[in-house]
Amino acid sequence: MRHKVFRCVYGFFSVFLLWGCGATALVLTPVENIDAIPLKVTPLTETEKKHWGHLDLVADTIPGMSVDKAYTEILGSKKGEKVIVAVLDSGIDLTHEDLKDVLWTNKGEKPGNGQDDDHNGFIDDIHGYNFLGGSYNEQLEAARIVKNHLGDAALQAKAKKKVDAEYAEAQENKQQYEQILQVVQTADAAVKQELGKNSYTKQDVAGIVPKDEAMQQYVGILMQMYTFKDSIPEIIAELNEGLKHFSEQLEYNDNVNFDGRKIVGDNPYDLMDTKYGNGNPQAQFEGEDHGTHVAGIIAAERNNGIGMNGVANNVAIMSIRAVPNGDEYDKDIALGIRYAVDNGAKIINASFGKAFSPNAQWVYDAIKYAADHDVLIVHAAGNDGENLDDPNNPNFPNDQVGDGPEFADNVITVGALDPKYGSELVASYSNFGKRNVDIFAPGTDIYSTIPHNKYEFLPGTSMASPAIAGIAALIRSQYPSLTASQVKHIILNSGLSPKIKVILAGDPSKSASFAEISTSGRIANAYNALIMASEVAKGKIKL
Repeated sequence: MRHKVFRCVYGFFSVFLLWGCGATALVLTPVENIDAIPLKVTPLTETEKKHWGHLDLVADTIPGMSVDKAYTEILGSKKGEKVIVAVLDSGIDLTHEDLKDVLWTNKGEKPGNGQDDDHNGFIDDIHGYNFLGGSYNEQLEAARIVKNHLGDAALQAKAKKKVDAEYAEAQENKQQYEQILQVVQTADAAVKQELGKNSYTKQDVAGIVPKDEAMQQYVGILMQMYTFKDSIPEIIAELNEGLKHFSEQLEYNDNVNFDGRKIVGDNPYDLMDTKYGNGNPQAQFEGEDHGTHVAGIIAAERNNGIGMNGVANNVAIMSIRAVPNGDEYDKDIALGIRYAVDNGAKIINASFGKAFSPNAQWVYDAIKYAADHDVLIVHAAGNDGENLDDPNNPNFPNDQVGDGPEFADNVITVGALDPKYGSELVASYSNFGKRNVDIFAPGTDIYSTIPHNKYEFLPGTSMASPAIAGIAALIRSQYPSLTASQVKHIILNSGLSPKIKVILAGDPSKSASFAEISTSGRIANAYNALIMASEVAKGKIKL
């Protein structure tokens, strides 16, 4: 499933019901201990909000990846070699103003003739491939396990327990959101009538002298809302988003009777049944924004005077539509990885994940195939605020079976950061794990492309993963002799190493150091990574 972050607002409204100290030589402005940097106490400006992931911790006191510094002091106008990055995700808006000129184009294929001109097994795959066909809404894997009686009795029982619990929770949350929305809308309408205008401010509401108990309650309700958002329309929009989220859970994701795959026409449990899908990986459905947002983070055209800048400056984005509004099928992911590898991708971004994977071996084999062909895979850690080292919290796909050793050295798993340096640096939703999460990168409220030439702030490890994919693309572009494994370890070993304790899962009673919650103990830094890559390419540093 696309790693959605839905920040449940019911809790808000319940009242109604570098390498660390020893290797600072990589940093142009050395600091003995990055934890001594003064914390930023003023709110981010609008410009900083749209760009914070590219800023520099030392210069800006914002925990970005020093991307701007890398371009200013290292890259300049150097382009390097073009690198193909596959975005294995929902569809991408291939016509977007900030993406249309950075798309991969299959030059061996003639568009629209219904033939496999390049004989790669896929018809009309000009900018990638669509393994979902005309489908999008889907079940979670647990619901499919229950419906199709997959696996043994223990797996089926575990899946049923999860589906039943999530379905009941979604029903309760939907009902609560409906009640809260009705209260807020009633108060909103009453205050508009009282003020005699269709829009109003917090100051307008505060200035009302209630003539009766009802108006007093309405004013109190809206003033409480202003502690969460700057305007009542924002509150109403967030409540409606919540209703949509829980409605989709009930109708599609946790509904064991739903079948979103039937219109595709394949057998999703037969890896050899490959004649399905089509060559158009364009985003098709309202709300199918995820792949476009991810692509923009990696490679939105830089310095074109519109929108925002991607991390990498010489990338061709290959769109592989394989991740629905629900859990992805193992078959689609396995075939999608192989498609990317066979068609020249050097990096695959995988901003998705799920708790059950009945055909995980298909994906493991595809990951090994990518490793054998020197392709790096960057994967989102997930948004459940869980320790992935706990065997009860699996996050598929991964690069190890159980608690065994990594079976390939070409996967980076990425956790998410908030823009506030200090104890709240790790996003409350981000998964973590000493063995299973490699590094952290900016993920919260990242501004990027969405369909129809629009832009939006979205949060999640889904946004942190393409930030790392962008750094990897910069390295592979500038230093093409470096292997996927070398690029992985350069990124892991070149980040900054905060020694601070950070709060986990938003619970102040739970805290740990980065060394305790990730393999590298670091937060990603593009500037340092490029310096280290140069040294590795010259043979001065051995990995």
